[in-house]
Amino acid sequence: MELAGILIAPLLASGFSLLPCGRRFAPPVTLLASVAALALAVSVALEAAATGHVAASGEWLTCDGLGALVLVLVALVGFTAALFSWGYIGESVKHGRQKSTRLYYTLYNLFVLSMLAVPLLANVALMWIAVELTTLISAFLVGFEDTPEALEAAWKYVVLTTLGAVLALLGFLILYWGSRVAGLEPFTWQGLVEAAPRMPPALLWPAFLFILVGFGTKVGLVPMHTWLPDAHSQAPASICALLSGVETTTVLYVILRLFPVIGGAPGLDARPWFVGFGLISVAVATLLLIYVRDFKRMFAFSTVEHMGIILVAAGLGGAGAHLGAAYQITGHAIAKSFCFFAAGVTVLTVGTQEIAAVRGLARTSPIAAAALLIGGFAIAGAPPFAIFVSELVIFKAGLAGGQYAVIAILAALVVIAFCAVMLHINRMVFGAGAQDGKRAAALPRSCKLTLVLAVIPLVIIGLYVPAPLQELLKAAAAAMGG
Repeated sequence: MELAGILIAPLLASGFSLLPCGRRFAPPVTLLASVAALALAVSVALEAAATGHVAASGEWLTCDGLGALVLVLVALVGFTAALFSWGYIGESVKHGRQKSTRLYYTLYNLFVLSMLAVPLLANVALMWIAVELTTLISAFLVGFEDTPEALEAAWKYVVLTTLGAVLALLGFLILYWGSRVAGLEPFTWQGLVEAAPRMPPALLWPAFLFILVGFGTKVGLVPMHTWLPDAHSQAPASICALLSGVETTTVLYVILRLFPVIGGAPGLDARPWFVGFGLISVAVATLLLIYVRDFKRMFAFSTVEHMGIILVAAGLGGAGAHLGAAYQITGHAIAKSFCFFAAGVTVLTVGTQEIAAVRGLARTSPIAAAALLIGGFAIAGAPPFAIFVSELVIFKAGLAGGQYAVIAILAALVVIAFCAVMLHINRMVFGAGAQDGKRAAALPRSCKLTLVLAVIPLVIIGLYVPAPLQELLKAAAAAMGG
């Protein structure tokens, strides 16, 4: 019942938002639905961490450690983004910069629903449909501001990710063929792991490559990443928090599911592909971070970097590296969503996304400045935030496994990316410019409350990992094959 309830809550909120009264009551109803989904997701995660597996509806809905981790992160960011939306979207609609509130919340709840479904659906084919629904629904949200730039970004997003979806679909069709040859009846992830030793490598290997490249497009892996900075710079900040913080993670979750499948097949090794794609993504993202001119695009390029780091960690193999990957997934979702909330309040304050146009933010809006600083340190990997700890765990695991060259390259790129991000943010927060002395616009209360609530796990998890979360991270690492 809990698993089904997680999906029912946003579905009901979406339907309510369509009603005539939705213009007034859609924000609080969406917030209540997100609270309910988060509470149920935490309950499922606790059970999954303790037992390793939760199932419902005749095994149509299932959740193990990795799925439960992604589920909780989607529900958590869904809650904070819903709270942020209340004031942010209301302010935008009031100034005529957005379409109707009812349309926004209808699409918002359906977007969250599709992401929650990805780690819950047991059938791999249904999971592919859920992934594609995330694209279809979020495309309307990317272009929600109805400007030429937003519509162009939405179109580019749809075209590139749909091409990737076609490749991924071909991969899943080949994977299904291989599963039938191996005598697998239910097309599930657990079934694929068990059937992998009997599946023909001639089918399993091309299926893996098609899915890696196809869904790698949606994750933002280089060179299929070009849609990501455009979409994240044009979508409303609350949607950017979902896109960057958890949508990329839900699709990466599918790719990580392939790791134990390939690992169970004799003669096949996915690790070099994971490490290769991961390092290339981190390297290109680091270069782009140096020359970026838009702070929302800066956070988008950081997402490409983080996805690459997670892929490298998975490719290193072993319990330690996979634990680091799970920790990095958690840190990324919490930190990146906070960064886009910070970007949202900064845009409300100064009215621009251009880095060069924002100077002296600490003097004009201390709240936006503090949020940018905290978010920058968090995503760049500074102590005491979670990404600093996760990267240390990954480096330690790589060195213990003798992957000295990989770790040296990764560490150098991480340091350069850190310097690039903090250089841009330092100039925006402390630099002298034309904005000195200007009065900052008042921020909606829900936006300020979101920053306060979102910063709590951001700080706590970097300093102390509660025992239930630690068990969930270990369960997630085990599900990756670690």
